[in-house]
Amino acid sequence: MADIAVPAGSRLQWLRASELQRPPGATPAGLSGPVVVLMPWLDEAAARDAARVMLGRAGQAMHLVGIQDDTGQGLVSLLNTALKQVDSPWIVYAAQDAFAGRYWLRHALAHMASQPAKGLLAFNDGKWFGELAGFGLVRRSWLETVYAGDLFHSGYRSHYGDTELSLVARQQEALAYHPHALLIEVDAGKDARPVHAPDRERFRLRCQTGFDGRVQDPALRGRFG
Repeated sequence: MADIAVPAGSRLQWLRASELQRPPGATPAGLSGPVVVLMPWLDEAAARDAARVMLGRAGQAMHLVGIQDDTGQGLVSLLNTALKQVDSPWIVYAAQDAFAGRYWLRHALAHMASQPAKGLLAFNDGKWFGELAGFGLVRRSWLETVYAGDLFHSGYRSHYGDTELSLVARQQEALAYHPHALLIEVDAGKDARPVHAPDRERFRLRCQTGFDGRVQDPALRGRFG
């Protein structure tokens, strides 16, 4: 993947999930910077294309970390594990099927800088229009008040982690959106594929408790049920 041009000030790093599971002293160092973008992947060609466009169109220096799920642990566990190795005030979670619009990251950071009470920005993914952060920019200081160091609730495997996080942010009036912060989800077959059934059931059960009391508004709890 060395053929990708990296703009001045930015970094591109490729890792395997198994590398992140080693003891801290053996974990690859340097997951740091003003903004760290975590991009799990399974398909190398898709990941390479996504990284190229994200880097080229960010309009903002960043450290993009592409992480291959070589262990089959699932999206949620992979991102939670990776986050523990990140030293940055801003974290983006994306995926190999993300297609970036021009200045996607610059718009997102500027918008969040103007709203210090917001903790999560939902990128315009062409699907949820700010209701849900399928791809998101997270303020680290806010995130640490939610799941004690995790990005998503650890009970999920692949789906609904972003949904729950978005509902928590909406309950707190901490969810932001900017239509020009564009990270489109490009997956022609996704709408025809079922979600992970145990994740759906986990979400349903957690919704009944208001996600451990974090979401009290009945309208929010019923939005994605």
